[in-house]
Amino acid sequence: MDLIKLHATKRSTKGKGAARKMRKNKTFPAVIYGPKIDPMMLCLETSEFDKIIRDRGTSGLFLNMKIEGEAEVKSKVVMLKDLQMDTYGIEYLHADFHQIDMDTLVTVSVPVVPIGVSKGVKDGGGMLQIIRRELEVVCKPADTPESIEIDISDLDIGDAVHVEAIDLGESVEIPHEVNFTVITIVPPDAGEEEEELAEDEMMEEELEETADAPAEEPAE
Repeated sequence: MDLIKLHATKRSTKGKGAARKMRKNKTFPAVIYGPKIDPMMLCLETSEFDKIIRDRGTSGLFLNMKIEGEAEVKSKVVMLKDLQMDTYGIEYLHADFHQIDMDTLVTVSVPVVPIGVSKGVKDGGGMLQIIRRELEVVCKPADTPESIEIDISDLDIGDAVHVEAIDLGESVEIPHEVNFTVITIVPPDAGEEEEELAEDEMMEEELEETADAPAEEPAE
């Protein structure tokens, strides 16, 4: 896991008026919280944060945050938990960060990356369908993979990769109750019908998996 550097400034003002003033100054509000700290209101530089998001995305984002505004500059290892943007997805409105313990298990969404060219696509004209573009993993922060690479070279038309076939080693677990499909190769004439069926399957599986899930910790 690569810790990304991010600077933040402690702030005391809050409310919509203060947030608008910050955004006019090319900054925006954020908050950091965790089980062992009191929530702390922060101010982030929009340009610095935007570069990180453009380069790294928002999934599984761990940062070494240096916070100014106290007696001394302090660093905290944090994870991006929530990011609010305007209606057009252009302006950052607010970010939530969770301080993490490097020895504590975390749940992170990791992108799925197919490797190679399927023989079903190459020789049979089939279509690659990525049913799950991200998978949740449970691991210690240092063990978090940047991506989940799946070799699809031997997949023929009709073949699929299910979650139970993915081995990320002993230190990384993919929690699941259903052996759902991650990647499949469909016939060239499958078209929209296969895509709709895949989406329906994914929605049903997510409902089954999240029915009894505990509520997410609310942002401060």
